[in-house]
Amino acid sequence: MSLPQQMQCHRDHDALIPKPRGNLPKVCAAVLSAITVGCIVFLSPERLFGWIAMVILNLTLGPLLHGLFLLAEEMLYHSNTRYRGRGLLKHVLPACGLEVKTVLTAGLAGLVLHLAGHPLPHQGQGWEVLFLASALYPLFKSLGVLGPSEVEVSDICEGRKMNVAHGLAWSFYLGYLRLVLPRLETSIELFRSAHQFNGSSWGHGSKKLLILIPLNANISHKLEDEDNCITFYDNLPNNEIDRAGVRGRVYKHSVYRVAGEDGKDRECVVEYATPLLTLYNMSQESSAGFGEPERRHQVLIFFRTLQNILEQSLECRNRYTLILINDVPKDDPHFLSKTILTHLQQQEIEEFCLTPSPKQEMMNPFANTSGVQPSELHPEPMSGEPTIMISLNDKPQPLREPIENSDY
Repeated sequence: MSLPQQMQCHRDHDALIPKPRGNLPKVCAAVLSAITVGCIVFLSPERLFGWIAMVILNLTLGPLLHGLFLLAEEMLYHSNTRYRGRGLLKHVLPACGLEVKTVLTAGLAGLVLHLAGHPLPHQGQGWEVLFLASALYPLFKSLGVLGPSEVEVSDICEGRKMNVAHGLAWSFYLGYLRLVLPRLETSIELFRSAHQFNGSSWGHGSKKLLILIPLNANISHKLEDEDNCITFYDNLPNNEIDRAGVRGRVYKHSVYRVAGEDGKDRECVVEYATPLLTLYNMSQESSAGFGEPERRHQVLIFFRTLQNILEQSLECRNRYTLILINDVPKDDPHFLSKTILTHLQQQEIEEFCLTPSPKQEMMNPFANTSGVQPSELHPEPMSGEPTIMISLNDKPQPLREPIENSDY
C-alpha cells in the first residue's frame, strides 16, 4: 500500500471514531443571552435588573418544585435501599436536583426582584404568570415533555463514563491486557526459539498483539473461517497467573500466518477483542433494549475508551495495535487479511525508520576506524548520561557551565 493510500486509510479511520462533544451549545447560549440583555439595556435600561431577576426566578422556581416532589418519593420509598440511610444534605438533596447553587440563585433573584421592583406595569399579572409557569414545569417534566434529549443523555453518559462500553473497555484492560501484554515479548522470543527449525518465517516481525475491533461486533472464533488467506499456525507459550482465587489461570495467544499478494507469509499474534461478544449478544436479547444502532455506537465508544486507556498505560506501551474494522465488503473475501497486512507493513516501515541499517553505520563520519579509544581522540562533552564526581576532602562546589567544543 502506497503512502497516499495509507494516509487516506488513517483519515477514514479517524472519521469513524466519534469525538467528545464540545462547548458549542454553551457558546451559542451565551451569545444569545448577551444579545438579549443588550437589547433590553438599549430599549429599557431602568428595568434591566427587574427583568433578569424575574426570568431567573421563573427558571429556577420550577426545577426547585420538581426537586421537592422527587425528594418526597426518595425519602418515602428509597432512602434505605438506594442511599443506605446516608445523610439527607450530602446525598439525597443533590440527587434530587436541590443543590445549594440552585437554591441560592432563586433566593438572590427573589431578593433583587423585591429591591428593584416589578418590571411589568401590572404587577399582579406578572406574579400570576410566574406562579403558573412554576407549577406547570413539574407536570411537563414528569410527563417527559421537558426531559433531556438523546444527545444530552449521551453526553452525560460519556462524560461520567456510564456507557456499557466504558465498563467493558476497563474490564478488558484491567482483567486481561495489563496482565498479558508485559509478558508478550518474552512469549514471542520463546516461540521463535522453539520453532526456528520448524519452518517458521518469523524473523524480525511484529512483536505486538494485533487486536481486531469490527464495528458490527459479529466476530468468529476462527479467523480462517472468514478469510482463507489466514491460517492458524500455533499458540504462544501459556502464561499462568494466579487470579481471583484460581491458581495458575492460563492466558494464551494464537499465532497466525497471513498470506500476502506477493506470495510471502507473515506471522503475527492476532485476536478479536472478546468484549465485543458481549455487545453482540446484548443486541440479540430483546430484554437488553440494545439495538443495532446502539451496538455500533457502543463499539466506537469502546474503541475510543480502550485507546485512551492503553495510551496512558506504561505496562502496555508499544506492545499492541488496535485495528478498527469497518463494514466488510461482501465482494472482497480477503478484506481481513489485507487489513492485517496493511498494519504489519506499517509497523515494518516504522521499525525500519527507527533502526539504522548497517550501511548507514558504515557511512557515519564520526565512526572510529583507527583503533584508538574514543576518549583518546576527543573529549565527550555530549555523552549519554552525565557523571557527577564528589571529593570527600573538598567542600562541595557549584557545577560549572558546560563548555562547547566546536572542534568536535
